[in-house]
Amino acid sequence: MKPTPPACTPRHAAALLFAAALLAPFAAAADEAMWKLLQAGGQVVMIRHAVTDPGVGDPEGMRLEDCATQRSLSAQGRAHAARIGVAWRARAVAVGRVLSSPWCRCLETARLAFTAPPPATPALGNLFGRRDAEAKQLAQMKLLVAEKPARGNTVMVSHGSTIHALTGVSPGTGEMVVLTPQDGGRFRLAGRVAVD
Repeated sequence: MKPTPPACTPRHAAALLFAAALLAPFAAAADEAMWKLLQAGGQVVMIRHAVTDPGVGDPEGMRLEDCATQRSLSAQGRAHAARIGVAWRARAVAVGRVLSSPWCRCLETARLAFTAPPPATPALGNLFGRRDAEAKQLAQMKLLVAEKPARGNTVMVSHGSTIHALTGVSPGTGEMVVLTPQDGGRFRLAGRVAVD
């Protein structure tokens, strides 16, 4: 028989709220540091697509060339994608180039955030349930993220599973993982930032 977890008492809830209030300024400072880094340019930013209709992975019979067969952005996700772009423009963060996974939810996130339809790059494709593609895609992604942007920042819109495979970070929907290209074809994880 499993033990019953203790109930959250009002005292515990108050302690959690107090701890969250104490940590909020540190999170805000970390976000501002990331935005300053992006304003300076030279970063590669991997963004997980915005929130979708409920589900995991894609429906059976999904085809890349037919968005109607895929899990799509929800109305909330489309609004969030647009807010990501507003946040970049409000902070005057330069975008050099935008790449996207061929999945429609990534293409739509990129288009709504950065206005122009991005080129689809198979290297950024969904790895969820596709472990056989992982080694090849990781090699391709490493080349992409190690390339220093010629101007501004490079944006890559992808999937949580794909970003995690490359960086070890499991981003939330619409969250940005900031990578700094290094010499020798390597990159460094600079941090992460989200737009509410």
